[in-house]
Amino acid sequence: MVHQNSASPSAFSATSAVKLPYRVGHGFDLHRLEPGKRLIVGGLHIEHERGCDAHSDGDVVYHAVTDAILGALGQDDIGQLFPDNDPKWKNADSRVFVEEAAKRMRAAGYVVGNLDVTVILQKPKLSPHKAAMKENLARLLGCALAQVNLKGKTHEKVDALGENRAIACHVVVLLGKID
Repeated sequence: MVHQNSASPSAFSATSAVKLPYRVGHGFDLHRLEPGKRLIVGGLHIEHERGCDAHSDGDVVYHAVTDAILGALGQDDIGQLFPDNDPKWKNADSRVFVEEAAKRMRAAGYVVGNLDVTVILQKPKLSPHKAAMKENLARLLGCALAQVNLKGKTHEKVDALGENRAIACHVVVLLGKID
């Protein structure tokens, strides 16, 4: 039996989108770790024998934050705005991606309610760097430090993440409408 919705398709058109007081977005990024590359995480250069193989600086935190904000706004993703086949973004500081997402967020009338970041990296340990990463994010997003949570997790030596061949990051953001 097929269930039919009694509302017409036009009732759900993009032009009649509901203006929500809150919007949630999720971002994810993953990069291979290669010898001889720089490891940039949360805007910090962290000394390590491996770094991200990426078109830009490969900052998984900034990439996932950018996508989470853009996703909450229902806009294009980081790959559409900053394509990896555009030489303009070669070795780019990923800070510019977060700044663009934050600019779009403010233009849409939203602010960060809270940001929850989970970095998955076997080594090096992120504990000594977490406070500085949180400060970087709060500054870029124009929010209080208390609104940013950052966790570092290992992958228990399982698969590419656990074998120190990759780094990944998940981000969830809650945006609040301001009037």
